Amino acid sequence: MCGYGSGVSASLYPSAAQAPLSPSIAGLAELTLETDDPAGLARFYAEVLGLEVISSQPDRVWLALSHDTRLGLWSPGAKEFGDRGGSHVHFAFAARRDRLPELAERIRTAGVEVRGPVAHPGGDSSIYFRDPAGNLVEAWDYLDRPRGRRDGVRALR
Repeated sequence: MCGYGSGVSASLYPSAAQAPLSPSIAGLAELTLETDDPAGLARFYAEVLGLEVISSQPDRVWLALSHDTRLGLWSPGAKEFGDRGGSHVHFAFAARRDRLPELAERIRTAGVEVRGPVAHPGGDSSIYFRDPAGNLVEAWDYLDRPRGRRDGVRALR
């Protein structure tokens, strides 16, 4: 642990997964990826993964990941706040356990190589694939399993 506690007792929450980890941060609102072709990459995420395009401009496209999280696909270059693309290792979508094989097949049908499902030691599974921009994407069913729902990210401690 890094020594920054939330100051909130987990006993106030029905599960540890619902207790805030930070008094100021409630979760991830958006993830933005840089791509030379925002519209083309958006088509992949909309047609293959079923995400809804919620906004489109010449230099960026926004897709809904959930009710309160969005994925941004931006063209290279500084934006209004000096935003610039950076490097990342990979990112993971929370996937429904019963739909993971179907999702893997849908991605394969689109001509994309999929690794998995890969079983993890705790019983959860993931699939891995690269989107058309080369980003390594994981679809992980951990949060859709009893332990994941109960413990959330705290189980990774």
